[in-house]
Amino acid sequence: MAHPLRAFVLGEVHARPFHAIGTPARILHFAFLTDASQTQVARAQLAEFCRARGAQPPRDGDKHFRVEFGGAVLRWENHAEFTTYTWEFPAAGYAPFDPPSRVMAMAASALPQPGPHLVSVDLHVLKSDDGVSLETLFDQASLTASFVDGAAAIVATDFRPDPGGFVRLLLRDLRLTPARAGALVQRLLEIETYRLLALLGLPESQQLIPRVQAIEARVSEVAAHMTQTSGLDGDHALLGELTSMLADLEAQSAPWNFRYGATRAYERLVQQRLVAIGEAAHDGWPTIAAFLSRRMAPAMRTAEMLESRQSDLARKLVRAANLLRTRVDVEIERQNRDLLRSMNERTRLQLRLQQTVEGLSVAAISYYVVGLAAYVIKGLKEGGVISIDPGLATAAFVPIAVIAVALIVRRVRNLHAHENH
Repeated sequence: MAHPLRAFVLGEVHARPFHAIGTPARILHFAFLTDASQTQVARAQLAEFCRARGAQPPRDGDKHFRVEFGGAVLRWENHAEFTTYTWEFPAAGYAPFDPPSRVMAMAASALPQPGPHLVSVDLHVLKSDDGVSLETLFDQASLTASFVDGAAAIVATDFRPDPGGFVRLLLRDLRLTPARAGALVQRLLEIETYRLLALLGLPESQQLIPRVQAIEARVSEVAAHMTQTSGLDGDHALLGELTSMLADLEAQSAPWNFRYGATRAYERLVQQRLVAIGEAAHDGWPTIAAFLSRRMAPAMRTAEMLESRQSDLARKLVRAANLLRTRVDVEIERQNRDLLRSMNERTRLQLRLQQTVEGLSVAAISYYVVGLAAYVIKGLKEGGVISIDPGLATAAFVPIAVIAVALIVRRVRNLHAHENH
């Protein structure tokens, strides 16, 4: 019996195959941030778009889909937090980065935007003899150009958006096969997409840094107050403040930790794709990897710095809170000790009082017993039963009565003490 996930894991490595691209070609690539509900809507809209044009729609649950409409090709891909649409058009007769034709513009805008727009790429695949210099196409201050794929092509870009909002990439085909061109195009699009996704962590880092600094300053103040404050009330107040700061830090760290994890993952993907395209210097211009190392690496270090500061701050807060809890516990134990000592003293006094009361009760009971005995002796004397003097007999009975009453009281006390234990 096959494992229920066997088909899934076998097909995963083939889920996003490279598709051959002929030269010349023009690729318009878009990426939108989407959640689960937006992805479902986007898939339904794409299915309706395909059915309206007589094409086979994607199936429910598909994450990658490719469909042809005449001379154009649309690729749709759903990822964990974004969705991409990639249009491929033949580009014969077009100069590099001419405004998209009416057909291209209509096709690219035909599908509704599924979520916040993040990436727009205009990529041209042209023959090497297009006769246009890179300096006229791109901003020389940020121009990158390099041989790629074993010097089978030259890729150039300045990573700046044009008036239409597209980041332009030029791929000059020196000796690419359509299959190699398709693989290279997909990797270049992924570099730009993952680059922007990775950089999403930078503005969030910059927004959180002042809040982290404020908490750090307050922690230092609380630590200073800890050396000056004594007593349960002061410690409880400081402990409450530390707990509040720790809760605030955790609340702001929870979404940031996801963003930081995604930032690191996307940055690694960018580095992997840069290795995959196999860059080499061209005509003295910096490579894409060199350019991004100077521009992108500081942003990644900022995110790493914030993550490290948050972790250190959380540890400081926990240590300070634990120290205060220890002080509170010690103070409570001291108060408990004093309370137990006071209770012991009260118990000792109660025991003395009880012993005094028992002595008085023995005397009182003995007095009543002797009184009753005196009446009995007098009656017996008057009745002629005994001839002894009543006063002498009563006096002789007093110690007997006292001893008997004392023994009875002690026995009752011992029985109560045994029952309590």
